[in-house]
Amino acid sequence: MNQTTSLLTLLCSDYDKFFEAEKKIADYIIANKKAALDMTIAELAKASDTSDATVSRFCKKLGLKNYQTFRLALAKDVMEEQQQSLSTSNDISLDNVNQSLQNILANKVAELTSTVSMIEADNLTAIIRCLESADIIQVAAVGNTIPVAMDAAFKFNQLGLRTVCSEILEKQSAFALTLTPGDVLLVISTSGTSKRLTQLVRAARDNHATVVLITNDRESPLAKLSNYLLITATREKLLTGDFAFSRVSATAMIEILYLFLFIDMDGTREAIRRHEETIRPDKKE
Repeated sequence: MNQTTSLLTLLCSDYDKFFEAEKKIADYIIANKKAALDMTIAELAKASDTSDATVSRFCKKLGLKNYQTFRLALAKDVMEEQQQSLSTSNDISLDNVNQSLQNILANKVAELTSTVSMIEADNLTAIIRCLESADIIQVAAVGNTIPVAMDAAFKFNQLGLRTVCSEILEKQSAFALTLTPGDVLLVISTSGTSKRLTQLVRAARDNHATVVLITNDRESPLAKLSNYLLITATREKLLTGDFAFSRVSATAMIEILYLFLFIDMDGTREAIRRHEETIRPDKKE
């Protein structure tokens, strides 16, 4: 477990990797984090209908030395939530809209905080330099991350960076085959396991293009094929329980790249001005 990663965020991002017994432990912690904080390993095993050995293995799977380390990591999460006065209750209901909105806000703030805390300055700087010097940037994604990829391409083109993106996989694949050593492939994949994106990345690497991956999982197959990683955090399982949908962190990462490129590159204001001129006829005076 990375020291900057929230334990609750890690439980959400790694959930699909867990065995069924481990998911029982994760589910109990997510739903009862304050109660779990005070439990012994035997009590947590009983509460989650597992065993002491399973809880111990679960801690090690999370990259934690032992159960005591797990409790410290959970305590850190709970304490930070209390200090920020953010209640991360799982409840969303039309019977209590105001509290539900606060619960959603708390989780989104926690997602963004965790995402930013995992950004390493040297790594980000290297990625910015790659994007600035790229002949062409291709942004690729599948499924419901395609809108994030399209937004990235739009923003980078605004800055004067030649960027392409397509929602059609066949076009993505065909273009990836044309990438050269001076190009960058920016891939957005929450799980990092997409076989279709893996084919794109392999094509780009075969042509010696630079691959940058935005993902939740630094140990994923796509992560192992990429030159640079930007790790995001999602916590929607705290709210939905059984499926992932949030793209807030990925969108925020694109905006972070955009802002650093805007500040660091020459001529970005003029590029944006010219772009605004081209779309002005579509705007009401």
